[in-house]
This record gives sequence, C-alpha cells and structure tokens, in this order.
Amino acid sequence: MSQTEPVNLLGLGSPELSDLVAQWGCKPFRAKQLQRWIHQRGVDSFDDMTDLARDFRRQLAQSCVVAAPSVQTEQRSNDGTRKWLFDVGRNNAVETVFIPEDDRGTLCISSQAGCTVACPFCSTGYQGFNRNLTTAEIIGQLWYAKRVLEADSSSARISRPDGTPASQPQRVISNVVMMGMGEPLLNYDQVLGALRLMLDDNAYGLSRRRVTVSTSGVVPMIDRLARDCPVALAVSLHAPNDALRDKLVPLNRKHPLSELLDACNRYLEHAPRDFITFEYIMLDGVNDSDEHAAELITIAKRVRCKFNLIPFNPFPQSGLKRSPAARVRLFAQRLMDGGVVTTVRKTRGDDIAAACGQLAGDVQDRTRIHERLPDRATIAIIEERE
Repeated sequence: MSQTEPVNLLGLGSPELSDLVAQWGCKPFRAKQLQRWIHQRGVDSFDDMTDLARDFRRQLAQSCVVAAPSVQTEQRSNDGTRKWLFDVGRNNAVETVFIPEDDRGTLCISSQAGCTVACPFCSTGYQGFNRNLTTAEIIGQLWYAKRVLEADSSSARISRPDGTPASQPQRVISNVVMMGMGEPLLNYDQVLGALRLMLDDNAYGLSRRRVTVSTSGVVPMIDRLARDCPVALAVSLHAPNDALRDKLVPLNRKHPLSELLDACNRYLEHAPRDFITFEYIMLDGVNDSDEHAAELITIAKRVRCKFNLIPFNPFPQSGLKRSPAARVRLFAQRLMDGGVVTTVRKTRGDDIAAACGQLAGDVQDRTRIHERLPDRATIAIIEERE
C-alpha cells in the first residue's frame, strides 16, 4: 500500500489550514500560529516552530511539508535585479525576478510552465506550454524570495567611508506582480489561492494596491477576479485596434477590444485603484506610429487608465525590433499631450534575460506553439507596413 502524499502547507489558505488542524482536534488559533511561522518567518522545519505543542508538531511532521520549488540557478544583474530558475518537475522550470528600487522591491512571479497565449513578442510563448502551476508552486516563489532577501538584508552592512549608513535599494518585497511566465487568469483557481495568501495578514499582509495581476484579456476571468479578489489590474494591450491586436495578442480573436474595454470598466467598480494600467510594448514599425498613439487616446477616453510603454527586449526567434528611443519619447509625448498619464518602463535585468518579455524558463512543450510563431511575427510586420 503506497504512502499518502504529504500535504504541502504552502498551498493552503486560512480556511483550508483551519480545516486541517480541526481534523486533529486543535483550536483554530493553531492554524494562525502555523501560518505565521510558515509565511512570515519563512520556517520550513516543524521542530523550529517552538510555540506549537510537541504532539501537534509531530502530527505535522508525519502528514505535511513546507516545500517551495527547488532552485536550479540564480543570476544577478549589474543593476541589482535577481532572477531564479525554479524546478517544477518533469523537466519544467519557471523564472521569478526581483527588482530592487529605492522606494520598493517588486517580485515578478510566474503562474504557468509556459504560456498558451503565444504573443510573438514574448519569449515565453516560444517555449510553448506544459501545465498550470499549483498554488504551492506560485506562493513558493514568494516564500523563497522573501526568505533569501531578508537573510541577505539582515547580513548586509553597507556604509560610506565616514562610517555613516549608505542608501541602498529596497531589499524587502513590497510589491508582487503576476507578470512572469504564463497567463494568470488561465490558471484562475490556483492563482486566486495565491492572491488570497498574499493579502492575508497572517501570511504576507500585502495591500490590494501592491499586488498586480497582468492579463492579456481573459474577459470572463476579469469579471470573476473583480468579484473574488480585486487587486490592481494590468492589461497587456500592445495594439490600439483589433486588426493589429489579433496578430500581436492572439487571444484578442476570442475577446476583442470592445469586450475587453467593457470588462475593464466593470473591474474599476471593484478595483483598489481608480485606473487600469495598459501595458504597451514598443515595436519598431509595427505599433509605434502617431496614428497608433491617436487611437490609444481614443481608448483612454473609454476607460480610466494609464499607459506603461515597454521597450521591446529582442530575442532571436521574434523577428521584431525595439522602437528607437526617440520614437518612444515622441510616442509618450503624443499620449501625454492627449491627456493620458504615460510612463516608460525602465529596462531592468536585460543582461540576465530578466526583463519584460524575456522570461523563458525551461518548458517541455505539449502544444507545439513555437513551430507556428515565427511566421506570425513576420506577418505582423509585413501587413502593418503595407
């Protein structure tokens, strides 16, 4: 008779953890204690959870584990960005990126091993798709990064020559963005469990404004998220009309712009911010003309939003090029002149392939998406320039 698989407590929210300890005859406060040990203190050994009863710890050790995905590699960029490659089994690996800044520390988390959306400007799409990650695998990225970064921060001693403390980038995770590998809303149930743990005061205690889900436009799930757990929402727009967006974001063929913009307005009724962030990757000669900017201004009149322009990070398979810096600045100015709040994302971690659109991990593709992508990218360029 095979032994029952141990329960990975990283994947359990407060209700599930309370149910588990109740089965052993324990009081509900034990679940809160356990949750704080795991998520706030980063402890994975039950023996070290010293204020738990010895019999309770023994029961936990027999039935449960605290297990994040194992790390295959870690890379550090010259700008302080860090990237981890997590092994999620069966020859699949996903990437997680930490971006330190003076006023915040942002962790970018993956939700799938690969991606089925297959946008031609994103290297993740060329990896194809294998499977959805579990809540434990999603939250495990945060658990591991928090543990490592806090250990590094406590041991660091940085000072100026005169002995006074020097300023240093924020090394505590203050923001989490679901912008890593995968489309989060196509793994809805597992992502929802992870989001609730991020917000739980007995776990990570992040505010809804500091947790962002980025989606390419899965309209029905946007509506569900608004009801279930309305965090900050970012939408990968990347094109101002259906004809071009059908090529750059294939999901648009199922949920065209009019449906997506209506869903954004419905989301704003519940959102912790009073705007939607539209992400817009700048592709030379594809979506960066003055006419495109004018179309985006029209969109901004329909939805309270801000635009985040993203310099494209090239990779060999795409056949696409980054818009010149001067063109990006002019495009941004056109939007701002039209009354649209606009920022240009600073490229971080591109020397370790950790920048936006560069996360690829290592995925055993079950879809063969990558075989179709190069032609799509070429067609996008040719048709738009005609």
